[in-house]
Amino acid sequence: MPDNSCDLTSCFLCKHCLSDWKELIAIKKKTLQLKKGTIIFKEGNPVEGIYFITSGSVKVHKQWGDQRELIVRFAKAGDVLGHRGFGATQVFPVSATCLEDSKVCYIPYNFLQATLQTNPVFTYRLLQVYAIELQNAEKRMRDLALMEVKSRIAQALLEIASLFGTDTEQYISIPISRQDIASYAGTTYETVFKLFTNLVAEDIITSTGKRIKINNTIALQKLVNEPNIE
Repeated sequence: MPDNSCDLTSCFLCKHCLSDWKELIAIKKKTLQLKKGTIIFKEGNPVEGIYFITSGSVKVHKQWGDQRELIVRFAKAGDVLGHRGFGATQVFPVSATCLEDSKVCYIPYNFLQATLQTNPVFTYRLLQVYAIELQNAEKRMRDLALMEVKSRIAQALLEIASLFGTDTEQYISIPISRQDIASYAGTTYETVFKLFTNLVAEDIITSTGKRIKINNTIALQKLVNEPNIE
């Protein structure tokens, strides 16, 4: 549901725009309070605007075969969503779903165009976002093609922990399902389940439902660095 409460300072858009431009942002934007599991936008839908996360966490994913999905990336407060759709086709090539209750700021496409033309710092920062995502996507393609499955799963755990941090009990700060880890690592739920059983037995991780704690980062990194024997 829309909720227009916003301090006009927290999201990526407001941080990098001119101070005077924030008066227009306040008029044009919508602040959306979204429940866990809400689909923010869906692959194949027409692009109508862009989203900026102010709280919560989101998975960005695309269809992989008939019944599977591939998680392209995870996003948190401060990140941008929907910018992948601004191309020749003007449709979203990916979907975005809330992993927990989240708040996002939305602006329509025509106002984004005006913002890009008027705010050079914002335009430059958004260009950096595209460049970083391109670099990460190229690395992900290489890893999916060349790394062993157990190495990809170990790397997924380390990346998720690094992105979201840990709580006071040292668990990854958001609950993350084995299926989402499988979708991010490009493998199956069953493979993740088997490896988790071994990692728990060796006290490399602790897993309670969707809560995961990394007990031995060095051991996980060794799995990441294991060479592909094929």
